Formats: sequence, structure tokens, C-alpha cells
Amino acid sequence: MFRRLCVLVLAVSPAAVMAASKEIQELQRDVALLQESVKQLQQTQDRQLAALMEAVRQAQDTSGKSNTSLAVMERTLQQSLQELQGKVMTPVAGLTARMDGVSNDVRSLQQAVTDLTASIEKIQAQLTDISNAVKVLQSPQAPAPGTGQAGAGQPGMPAAPGVASQGSCMPSSDLYNGAVRDRQGGKLDLSMQEFQDFLRCYGNTELAPNAQYYIGTIHFSQGDYPTAARDFDAVLEKYPDNNKMPDAFYYKGLTLVKMNQRTAASEEFIQLIQRFPTNALASQACSQLKEMGKNCPSAHTPARTGAKKSAKKG
Repeated sequence: MFRRLCVLVLAVSPAAVMAASKEIQELQRDVALLQESVKQLQQTQDRQLAALMEAVRQAQDTSGKSNTSLAVMERTLQQSLQELQGKVMTPVAGLTARMDGVSNDVRSLQQAVTDLTASIEKIQAQLTDISNAVKVLQSPQAPAPGTGQAGAGQPGMPAAPGVASQGSCMPSSDLYNGAVRDRQGGKLDLSMQEFQDFLRCYGNTELAPNAQYYIGTIHFSQGDYPTAARDFDAVLEKYPDNNKMPDAFYYKGLTLVKMNQRTAASEEFIQLIQRFPTNALASQACSQLKEMGKNCPSAHTPARTGAKKSAKKG
């Protein structure tokens, strides 16, 4: 029995062994194929990872180079800005200093011109006073009261009748020069009395308009504007074509401005500009008109009209 079984096993085993060997071979082949696929996949992954790592490395290199370039550009830009600032700021600082110096020079020049103008005005006033004094010295002296050697209308005699009964008159030069000195010295009341005495005694002489004008300026400085306006009008009406007419026009206008009579004041300024366009006071009169919102007229020489009416207004 045992022998039969052994023979049977021996008869069956080769076929089973061969079948099992074939399956193993197929399995081994599948495993080998699978291993080859895994190997190829691994190789592919390795290549892709290597490429990725190379791309990352290149990106890092590019980023580093870019950062380096940016740093270099930043340093270059800063250096350029610093150089430009040094080149620009130094001349600008020098120009600013020069402009400050020029401004100081201009202010000094303006102050010098102002001082020079004031000095010239003082010299002109002194020359005017000297000229007036010379005219007084050249004018004939008044005869003693009661001599009857001159008529009432002759130079040197009192302008008004009955002067002899009011007391004797000082020599015209002494009376006029004393009034001018007292006015310049601030003794306005005494100066006005002396000018009034001069008009009373020598009201028809060449310096009478000057005396009348100075009386008006004293009243103006004292704030007696209505009386000052009448004084300036007297210069314009009683003594035509005298050397104080421009001054009388101007101060009559200023007086009317003080009295808030701007329309009448503008008429006086216009008269001054039209009749005496080259006089220094004409430009000042034009400035007064502009401050009142009026235009300066063109220069011509019209006849003075309405003076009596404006005098009454003043």
C-alpha cells in the first residue's frame, strides 16, 4: 500500500511541480516587471526632483544677483543724490546769501535815498527861506507913519487904512524873517501874529502870498481846518500867479480831506495837476486822487473857476 502511494505521489509530483514552477515564474516575471516599473518611476521622480532643485537653485542665484544689483543700484542712486545735492545746494546757499546781501543793499540804498530826499527837502526849504529873505532885503522899506510920503497903494505902506493908528511897523525884512524863524522854532502863535502884522503892514508886497500861505499852514497844523481853507483860498484868490499857488492848492486839498469834503478836495488836486504838472506836488496830488479812487487828469492850464464857491465850502 505504501509502495503504491509512493508510486502515485511520484507520478503526480512532476506535473504539480511543473505547474507550481510555471506560476512562480509568472509571478517572478510580474514582480520583475513591477520592480522595473518602480525603478523607472523612481528614476523619473529623481530626474524631476533634480530638475526642480536646479530650478530652485537657479531662482536663488537669480534672486541673490537681483538683490546684489538692487543694493548696487541703491548705493549708486544715493551717491548720485548726494553728489547732486552737494552740487545744487552749495550754489543755492551762495545765491541765497547773495540775495540776502542784495536785499540788505537795496534797503540801505532806499534808506540812503530817503535820507537824501529829506536832506534835499531841507535844503530846498532853506533856499526858499534865503530867497525870501533876499527878496525882503531888496524890497523898499516903509516910511515912518504920518510922513505922508507914500500912498496907501504903494509898496512899503500898510495895506489897510488906519494902520498908523495901530502902531508903527517893523522893517519888512525883520518882521518877515522873525516870523519865519519863530515858525521853524515851533513858536506858532507868535509866528502867526508876525505874519499877520506883515500882511497888515506890507500886504501888497511880493512876500505877502508867502505870509498868507504860512498862516494857513499854522492853522492847518493846529487843526483849525475851516480857517486854514480860507487862508489857502486867500493865497489863490488875492494873490494870483504867486510862487505859493501849487502849495496852496495842495494844502487846500489836504484841508478839505480832513474836513471830509473829498469832492471839493479832488477839485483842488486836479487844479494843481492841470496848472502845475511839472511841480513836485503834482505827483503827490495824483497819489491823493488815487487814494480817493479817482484817476489823475491830463495836464493843461485851465482858468480857475469856482474858487469863491470852494472857499465858502472850506
